[in-house]
Amino acid sequence: MKTILKAVVGIVILVVFVGTIVFLYQKSQKKPEVFETRTPEVTTIIKKTVATGSVVPRREIEIKPKVSGIIEELYVEPGQMIRRGEKIARIRIIPNMVSMNAAESRVNRARISLDNAKTEFERYSDLLKNKVIAISEFQKYELAYKTAKEELADAENNLQLIKEGQTRKAGEATNTLVTSTLDGMILAVPVEVGRSVIESNTFNDGTTVATVADMGEMIFKGKLDETEVGKIREGMPLILTIGAIETDKFDALLEHISPKGVLENGAIQFEIKAEVKLKEGQFIRSGYSANADIVLERRDSVMAIAESLLQFRGDTTFVEVETTPGLFEKRTIKTGLSDGLNIEVLEGLKKEDKIKVVKTFTTGQ
Repeated sequence: MKTILKAVVGIVILVVFVGTIVFLYQKSQKKPEVFETRTPEVTTIIKKTVATGSVVPRREIEIKPKVSGIIEELYVEPGQMIRRGEKIARIRIIPNMVSMNAAESRVNRARISLDNAKTEFERYSDLLKNKVIAISEFQKYELAYKTAKEELADAENNLQLIKEGQTRKAGEATNTLVTSTLDGMILAVPVEVGRSVIESNTFNDGTTVATVADMGEMIFKGKLDETEVGKIREGMPLILTIGAIETDKFDALLEHISPKGVLENGAIQFEIKAEVKLKEGQFIRSGYSANADIVLERRDSVMAIAESLLQFRGDTTFVEVETTPGLFEKRTIKTGLSDGLNIEVLEGLKKEDKIKVVKTFTTGQ
């Protein structure tokens, strides 16, 4: 019985020993590494640069008054469509007292001169009828009388113009009426009834009564860094993304590149302008911020791979292509246009090739 027990114990110890050896051996063996692979795909590669700016009307005009005074009436509101020549506001003139006093004095002098000239005219008319004087002498007094009448009319018109901003001849108070000089939309009316306004003159820009713009013709105005401006040219297509209109993209055509840069935030920026192609029924509000993707180069329906699959050795670019399951070979390839994520493959790969995804290692914090 003891012999059997010893034999059983010995077998158990042997099994445990062998099992331990097998376990340690298996644990020491390196498991075969499995790599993820990707295949080339046919896609469109677009190399582009981005300009930031805003969408504004091509023609936007600030309407200024012709005379200084007080806003008496406003005829428009922001958002309203207006035609050229239509009324925007009426201004009540506050006459300058010095100018008005001088005009009144001129009227009085002209009236006195007219009375005197009329008296002389009537006297010499009687003498002409009685054939006391020659007609040539009478004509001098007739001319003086007509001139005096014109001088009085001119003085009265000048006085009325100073007081009311209009004359009897004009009929309409043209100077006191502010009218639109453009067909378009009223964007802003920064004044209210009762506010004083100043006319535009040599020393003052004048008060803006309204801003009018043609909203059917919009342009993109943006800035581009000096490192990118050399890559673009007039006539290039743009794709506009407007932050306030997330669902739509807008096509545009680059039409102007500023010849002079401006220093902003430590970098030289060049202004660009592009014509926005609006579809029928589309409306863009003035001042919307936008980003413009400028297409520098484009390749349609080309074979491409992710740039992360590329490996480099010196000046050689290569990828690792699976030959048999788990085995890869290095293959030199020729690349073309890149958009920063994908790169065009010109030579060295087929559509069915499986390319090893190179693992990147990051250092833990």
